[in-house]
Amino acid sequence: MKPISSAQKDNILVLCSSGQSIHQIASKTGLGKSTIARVIKKHIPNKENVKMGCPSKLTPHDKRSIVHHVLSGKASNAVQATKFINLIIPNTVSAQTVRNTLKAANLKAVTKKKKPLLKPAHRKKRLAFALKHQHWTVEDWKRVIWSDETKINRMGSDGQEYVWKKAGEPLGEREVKGTLKFGGGNLMVWGCMGWNGVGILCEVEGRMNAEQYISILEECLLRSIHESGIDEEDIIFQQDNDPKHTSNWPQNGLKTMISMFYHGQHSHQILIPLNIFGNY
Repeated sequence: MKPISSAQKDNILVLCSSGQSIHQIASKTGLGKSTIARVIKKHIPNKENVKMGCPSKLTPHDKRSIVHHVLSGKASNAVQATKFINLIIPNTVSAQTVRNTLKAANLKAVTKKKKPLLKPAHRKKRLAFALKHQHWTVEDWKRVIWSDETKINRMGSDGQEYVWKKAGEPLGEREVKGTLKFGGGNLMVWGCMGWNGVGILCEVEGRMNAEQYISILEECLLRSIHESGIDEEDIIFQQDNDPKHTSNWPQNGLKTMISMFYHGQHSHQILIPLNIFGNY
């Protein structure tokens, strides 16, 4: 770094005191902007810093509009927010400028979490269900038999798997997730469980419809109820909101099956709160 003379230093300070900007001082003295800024910072420490470079195309109001647009859910990402702001400002900006604005507002991009899609009606009915059963005791919940379907992969998982490695480390066996072109596949099963343990596991063949669901209930649910140890007259059966569960045929068939299974000796509860648990 080449030193400057006392005359150059004095000239910088005089020009600065007269209200000249760093850019203007550089034009008049022929010195670099960083050199001028360093002299001013050293000899006039209380002077307000003036940012160098091009002025921002976004005003403080524009930046607040971008942040509000994102936080209100009207824009999901920087590209959408860029399209929004470019419609209302004279000079268009890039998506990176918008990203920098969001970062300056202490926002960061994160991966969306996958959750069941709940509409306002679903939330309302879930709350109603929770309020209705908020005073249930452990003994009340012991009467419930829960059911659902699931997929079992013969090899690995559908989800992402992570592994820690050093920067620059070459690809190794522990970083590879093996796949098979043949011999993999998966198995769909229906199952249920209660307070005393799991019930009968039943294979789902192909894509399950209402007809196959009734068949599974006849084959596996009734045996599971019989082996559950729950008092027959107190059984509560819980299923999710899948259309094949909630159509009239499975519901009526389920009530008939349980009635026939116990020879009409008891009146059994069937708890099927539609649109309440959803995909629990």
